[in-house]
Amino acid sequence: MSLRGFHIVFITICTLLSAFLILWAFVFAPEPSTFATIVGVTGIVGILLMPLYGIYFYRKASKLNL
Repeated sequence: MSLRGFHIVFITICTLLSAFLILWAFVFAPEPSTFATIVGVTGIVGILLMPLYGIYFYRKASKLNL
C-alpha cells in the first residue's frame, strides 16, 4: 500500500472514531458529565476537520506524485 493510500485509510478511520466519540458522548454515556461533553465536542471537531485535512492531503499528494 502506498503512503497516500495508507494516509487516506488512516484519515477515514480517524473520522469514524470521531463519529463514535460523538455517539458515545451524547447517546450512550452512562450519565451526562463534563468529561462526556468534552469528548463529544472533541469528536465534533474531529469529524469536521479530518475530511478537510484528507482533501488537503489528497490534493497535495497528487501534485507531488506520491
